[in-house]
Amino acid sequence: MKDIMNMNVKKLAFGAAVVFFTNFAVAQTVQDGINSIDSDKYAQAKTNFTNMIASAPTAENYFYLGNTYLKQGEPDYAAATDSFNKGLAADGKSYLNKLGLATVKLGKGDKGAIAEIQKIVTDSKEKDAEVLFRAAEALTLFEKNNSPDLAIQYLNKAIERAEKKGVPAHYYYTLGDAYRLKRMPGDAMSAYDKALPLAKNKASVYTRIGTLWMAAQQWQQAKTSIDKAIATDPSYAPAYKALAAYDIRYQQNAKATQDLINYTKYADEDPYTQLEIAKLYFTNEDYANSKQVLDKIFDKINDPIKFKLRAYQLYADGKYAEAKQNMDSFVSQADKSRVQPADQGLQGLIAAGLAKTETDAAKKTALTTEAQQKIAIAKAAKDETLKWDMELVKIAGGGASQADIDAGPTNPTIEGLKQKVAANAQDSDSLFKLATAYQDAKNWNGAIATWQKMNALLPDWAPGYYSLGYSYQQAGNNDAAKMAYEKFISTVKPAEQEANKQTLAYAYFAVAYMSKDSDVAKAKDYVAKSVQLDPTYQDAVKLNAEINK
Repeated sequence: MKDIMNMNVKKLAFGAAVVFFTNFAVAQTVQDGINSIDSDKYAQAKTNFTNMIASAPTAENYFYLGNTYLKQGEPDYAAATDSFNKGLAADGKSYLNKLGLATVKLGKGDKGAIAEIQKIVTDSKEKDAEVLFRAAEALTLFEKNNSPDLAIQYLNKAIERAEKKGVPAHYYYTLGDAYRLKRMPGDAMSAYDKALPLAKNKASVYTRIGTLWMAAQQWQQAKTSIDKAIATDPSYAPAYKALAAYDIRYQQNAKATQDLINYTKYADEDPYTQLEIAKLYFTNEDYANSKQVLDKIFDKINDPIKFKLRAYQLYADGKYAEAKQNMDSFVSQADKSRVQPADQGLQGLIAAGLAKTETDAAKKTALTTEAQQKIAIAKAAKDETLKWDMELVKIAGGGASQADIDAGPTNPTIEGLKQKVAANAQDSDSLFKLATAYQDAKNWNGAIATWQKMNALLPDWAPGYYSLGYSYQQAGNNDAAKMAYEKFISTVKPAEQEANKQTLAYAYFAVAYMSKDSDVAKAKDYVAKSVQLDPTYQDAVKLNAEINK
C-alpha cells in the first residue's frame, strides 16, 4: 500500500492583527485538504485546493493541488505539471513548485531529478523545514525511483529546524517511510513510534505500523495494528485497504471483499481511487467486481493504466486476443518507465494462451517462444504479481467448470468435504482430503480444481504440484501435467530431496517421457536424473537406453 504523507504549510498574511486570524483560517483549510489526502479522498482534496486557488492563487496553493495529483494511487503527471507551472508563474522563485516539477521527473524514472532536488535544497540554503521535508518526501514517494539515504538526511535536518515550534507527526512517519525503503524495519518502527503521540489521527500511524509488520511477514502484529487503526477511527479508509491486503494474503476472499466495500464507502469517488479499488478486487480474484468498477470509470480516466487492468481482467476470462489488444494499447501509450516486468510476464501468458489455439505451426512456435522469453523476464525480476508457472499450467490445462466437476463421479465423502471447504476456504486438511477423494473416485476435473486451490493456499508445499501433475496426466492433458511436474521439481527444497527421492524420480521420468518426441535433449537430461535418483526404476532405465541408442 502506498503510504500517504501529511503536509505542512507556509503561512502568509498581512498586518499583525490579520496574521493570526488569516493563518488560522488558511491552516484549517489546508489541513482539510491534507486530511482528505491522508484518507484517500483525493477528489475532495482537489476540490479543497482548487477552491483555495480561486480565493488566493498563491504559489503554495498551486503546489498543494499539484502534489495531490502525485499522491493519488496512479500519479497524474500532466495535471501535476500544469499546477506546478502555474505556481511558478505566480512566484518564479517558489522552491516548492520547483521540487514538484523535479518530483514529476523522478516519478517518470529520470534519476537525474535527484541531483536537481539536491540543487533546489542547496539554493534554499536549507533554512526552510518545509522545503527540506518536501524534498525528502519526493525522494520516498516512488517505489522504484527514490533515494532514501538522502531523504533521511533531509528529514533529520527538517526535524531539527522544526523543533522550536514542534515537529509535525508527518516528519517522523515520512522518516519511517524512508527507513522502510532502506529495509531497516527497526529504525522505521522507531520513527513511527515517535509520530504516534504527535499525530492528530493516530489511525494513520497505526495503519503504517500494520503495513510495516506485513512487509516483515509478521502477520499477527500486522492485524493487531490494523485493528487498532480501525478502532481509533472506523472511517479511516486506508486501514480497510491494509486489512484487505491481509485477508487476501490468507485467502479470505469474502472478508477481503467486505474490506474493499468499506474502503469504497470511506474513500471517495475520485476515478483514480476507484481504479485502485478495481485493482484490489482483481488481486482478490473478484473479477466481476473488478470489471464493474473499471467499466464505471474507464472513460473518465486518461491514464493508459486502465488498458493494463482491463488486459488482466480479459486474460482472467481467457479472452486472450482482446487482452493482447489492451496490453498493446497500454505499452504504446504509457511512458516506457511504467512498463514493468509483470507486464511483460502478462504479455507472455497472453502469447501462451494464443499459442494454444493457433493452427499455423510457424505462428504457434513464435508465440510459444515469446511466451517463454517474456515470462522469463518476470521470473528473473522475482515478480510475484501472478504465479507464472501455475498460470501456464492453467492455460495448458484449460479450466473445468463447476458443472464439469459436478458431472463427474461423486460419493458421500466428497459431498461432506465440499461442505467443509465451502465453510472455510483455508482448511488445508479438508482441501487435501477432498482432492484425494476426487482422485480415488477418478473425478479428475474435481481433483485438478482442488489441487489448484491447495497450491494457491500453500505455494511452497511441493507435493501439491506433484498431485496436480498426476491428476492432469490421468485426465489426458500431458502438457499441463508436464508443467505441474516441473513445478514440483523446482519447489522441492534441497533438505527435502532425500525424502522425496522416489517421487522426484517419477516426476523427472514423466517429463522426459512426455518430452521425448518434442525435445530430445530435455528428455535425455531428465531421464538421466531419474535414473540417478533411483537406479532400480525400470521404466526410467528402459527410456534412458531407448533415447540414447
